[in-house]
Amino acid sequence: MIRRVALPIALLATVMLTLAAGQSPGNKSEEPEPFDIEPPILKQNLSDEPLPDGDVARLEKQFERAKRNAEGAERLYKIGVLAKVEVEQRLLKVVRYESDLVNARVARAKEEVAAKESQVAAGEITKDELEAVKTVLAQLTETAQVAAAKRERAELEAAEANLRRQQKLLKLGIAQKSDVTDAQEKLAQLKAQQK
Repeated sequence: MIRRVALPIALLATVMLTLAAGQSPGNKSEEPEPFDIEPPILKQNLSDEPLPDGDVARLEKQFERAKRNAEGAERLYKIGVLAKVEVEQRLLKVVRYESDLVNARVARAKEEVAAKESQVAAGEITKDELEAVKTVLAQLTETAQVAAAKRERAELEAAEANLRRQQKLLKLGIAQKSDVTDAQEKLAQLKAQQK
């Protein structure tokens, strides 16, 4: 009877010792540990700064992506998936990209007008073709002014909403006084820019 019990216990002890020896620090492989690997860069973490070269195609893609993200945001807020802040940020991003896109189109149209003016001077095209391009530029400039006003208004509204939110959180004891001060400074800065 003792032999029947001793054999499985000895076998179990041998297996446990073998497993413990395999996990010793001396047997570490050259593979990095999971925390040694940098996480991939996510698209939403990339910079939202306007592009210096005015790449219209890239701005159009960013604008369309922002519109798609904002379209379902209200529904996701209603069912509790997104916070109201995230919905507001998505809508603000759409307005910003729209403004950047229109500004890039205006810059491209200005370059086209300059090129057409040199072609008129060289006698390659008529003044009517130049006037058509100038008309398009005037329309785009007007659209850019409307988009800039819309952007300023949206950013001001977002800053006001953020200030109200921070003040409510401060009353509840969740936020800090510095958060309210930062929100007030941001709002004051936006108001000063609009004057």
